[in-house]
Amino acid sequence: MVQRSSAGRRAVAVVGVGAAGAMVAVQLCEAAARRGSALELLLIDPGPEAGRGAAYATGDPRHRLNVPAGNMSCYPDDPGHFVRWLCRHGSPEVSASDFVERQRYGAYLADTLGRAVIAAHGTVAVRRLRTRATGCRWQGRTARIELADGGAVDADCVVLATGPGPVAAPHWAPAGLRRSGRFVTDPWAPGALDAVLAEGGTRDVLLVGTGLTSVDIALSLDRPGRTVHAVSRGGRLPQSHALTPLPATACEDHLDGLPLVGLRAAIRRHVGRVLAAQGDWRPAVDGLRPLTARLWGALSEEDRAAFVEQDSALWNVHRHRMPPATAEAVSRMRRTRRLRPRAGRVLDARPGPDGSLTVVLAPPEGRETRELTVGWVVNCTGAYAPVKDTADPLWRGLLDDGGAVPGPLGMGVGTDRGRLRGADGRAGRPVWTLGAPRRGELWETTAVPEIRGQAAAVADAVLGHLAGPAPAAAPVRRPPRDTSGFPLSTHDAAAAVYRSGTERLLTPRAGAVHAFRRAAVLDPGFALAHAALALTGHEAGAGAGVDVARALADARRAVAERGSAHERSWVEAVAHHVRGTGADQALVRHLDAHPGDLTALATAVPGVTSSGLSGLDGTTARRLAEQAYAARPGHWFPASVLALVRQEEGRYEEAEALAGKALAAEPASGHAVHALAHVDYERGRHRAGLERLDRWLADRQGPADAHRAHLAWHAALHELALGDGASARRRWEAELSPAEVRGPRALVDSCTLLWRVRLTGGRYGGTEVHEVLDVIDRNLLERPDTAFTAMHAAFALAAAVDPPGLRRLRAHALRAGRVPREVVAPLCEALEHFAEERWGEAATGLGRVLPSLGRAGGSAAQREVAEEALLYALVAAGRPEEARTRLEERLSRRPSPHDRTRANALPRGERGNP
Repeated sequence: MVQRSSAGRRAVAVVGVGAAGAMVAVQLCEAAARRGSALELLLIDPGPEAGRGAAYATGDPRHRLNVPAGNMSCYPDDPGHFVRWLCRHGSPEVSASDFVERQRYGAYLADTLGRAVIAAHGTVAVRRLRTRATGCRWQGRTARIELADGGAVDADCVVLATGPGPVAAPHWAPAGLRRSGRFVTDPWAPGALDAVLAEGGTRDVLLVGTGLTSVDIALSLDRPGRTVHAVSRGGRLPQSHALTPLPATACEDHLDGLPLVGLRAAIRRHVGRVLAAQGDWRPAVDGLRPLTARLWGALSEEDRAAFVEQDSALWNVHRHRMPPATAEAVSRMRRTRRLRPRAGRVLDARPGPDGSLTVVLAPPEGRETRELTVGWVVNCTGAYAPVKDTADPLWRGLLDDGGAVPGPLGMGVGTDRGRLRGADGRAGRPVWTLGAPRRGELWETTAVPEIRGQAAAVADAVLGHLAGPAPAAAPVRRPPRDTSGFPLSTHDAAAAVYRSGTERLLTPRAGAVHAFRRAAVLDPGFALAHAALALTGHEAGAGAGVDVARALADARRAVAERGSAHERSWVEAVAHHVRGTGADQALVRHLDAHPGDLTALATAVPGVTSSGLSGLDGTTARRLAEQAYAARPGHWFPASVLALVRQEEGRYEEAEALAGKALAAEPASGHAVHALAHVDYERGRHRAGLERLDRWLADRQGPADAHRAHLAWHAALHELALGDGASARRRWEAELSPAEVRGPRALVDSCTLLWRVRLTGGRYGGTEVHEVLDVIDRNLLERPDTAFTAMHAAFALAAAVDPPGLRRLRAHALRAGRVPREVVAPLCEALEHFAEERWGEAATGLGRVLPSLGRAGGSAAQREVAEEALLYALVAAGRPEEARTRLEERLSRRPSPHDRTRANALPRGERGNP
């Protein structure tokens, strides 16, 4: 019976749903959903779970990935995806440099594919066929795929992701071994090693091949009393990865166009230079990886054959390395002589009377043959069999009828960028492949970093083929607009939800993240919805539940396929802002080109819930706010932002007038109230400011959200300035305790207020700092994304008296960029002295770093907690005169009854608390 595709849908068959097939399926689902391409996806594989295949179906925890987790994402544009998945699925401490169990990677692929299928529901219909494809015959433009269960399916395009495929018998195996019932031709086939394992350690085993497959099988078969022999032409086991890897080092020599002899010499020089400079050859080999396919493709057929014969074994030993833990286990096996690798090849095998095998080995030239008596021989030579020896009926049929041809040197098949070439040399039929079948063309093609790139390219080619020529231009309709008036590349329903999210972001009110997520679901190809989700998730931190990197990658893909110049500019600005790479320049350029973009203005200039640009100087902030105000003179939001800028400049009357104008147009404007809170605080109008904030908060009762928490924090500052610590404590318990505030706001507002109460002479109240930290993600504390968050993490860790945490945060800051390195790292060092009560060093360090804290973002009122810590340290160090001088300076610019009381009470030349 032939199964046909659903009406109105083009069908794509993916044959083989291991790692390569799963990655293609993920890309097809996501790209089809973005483009609105109705698709039927047929996933054909007999395995019980998609994504595992032979490589990742192992249940042996000793089998680890031989590539660090940071290089194993299935998305080429989101390298951290796998590490984040591990952190969310039971391994929160995993890092990009860890080598995790292979079975975990299989679970990751299966989960990622499942999520992609669910997200694409409605656009992509997925059918899973748990059987094997045995043939592929074309009837006009339709491929009929024959199945092992007797059925067949039709498809418009076919992707062959079968991996290397089985061979009838390895070409090296002598007839006596082939006839033996104790020869395992494919150790990864389900149940292939069951009989070997059932014998315990009573018989030795011979592995043919000494690469990574051999290492894994040796670990699985290791038993007391058993010797695992391993033989290969060179007899070398893979090298080990470094415990602390160094970055890859690019080759200084020009390698393109060199023949094999020249390449050998240049690469030896490159490795020698790196070894001499760094003491490790690995960075040199890793630096060649991006060039490998290009260099291989440029070699002549003769040079390729010479490389395979003379150099490939040495290359593989150094290029495909063991994880350190695996290398340690292998080393133990070798020391105890339970693993014995040797150089040679198998000449013959004779069965013994007790069911054993006597294997005749030919050692290197000049030595006599030797015999080994073993219970089993296992083929571990991997994917190196010539394609002509394949036992896969699907590939056999394609080769026999001219639908596929062998690749260079008979390795894999010939393709045109993954599309199969036929006997006529052309890539005529819409059949693609990836991974091991492209080995002859690419050489390096079986590792995840190569396969994921091929998967994305294949998915794009398949959808491009199905789309055909560009349709005639449809009648132009007026596109929907965003809150700022810019056209949106989406439909009306998604645009309406997106505008709702933007309005919530600007006011601000709770629910922006939900709205942006909903807009992205309504239109997966709507780039600005994904960008807004990435932006709000980044600003809100882990508590928002947004996978920021994934949303950003989705935005960049979508805008490349469908986006205006304004949208492309904004997505790139968000990308730089989130990644902290050139954020200031990218956002400023965008606002200069589009001064009326209110979302961009909210991102650049600090507000109620945004820290703004960490490196934005006052002149640029003023220019951007004035540009926006001029571009949108009647809109309340630019007026509220300009009010915030004016109060930072000390132009309080102008700030108050602008904020009043904004509130008259939009009474819910938290930004305008925020500007007034700063004006009142800096002018010493603490009672009036407190009353204003209390009235505004009382008029907007509802569930706690970020801006309410921050304005409550401002109200508490007024109460502390009035010397009313009891009211500040009650406000904290009612509006800033862990029961009310979590995530980044708990870090920025709740923790710093607690510490401020302590530093100014009050008490903690009913809840300790550690209880607040319990509701904050540890990554937010020790691996924050922004300098602003890192600064507040340092305050929180100091409040918790956590010197080890401060040291970890400092180590992160030193690696995180210029502002964290130059501002946050010295702040952590000074606060570590503070936590350890080394008051003199703390006072000196805080005094040095205080003038530069503005580079980390935020307001003067937020950074003032560092000044409070300095005052405390000065008095505790026996330097009260310096503390009084600083308090008097502050009083001269901002009246505060409590500061006046503290200054008057400071002892002269004695120790004590301020």
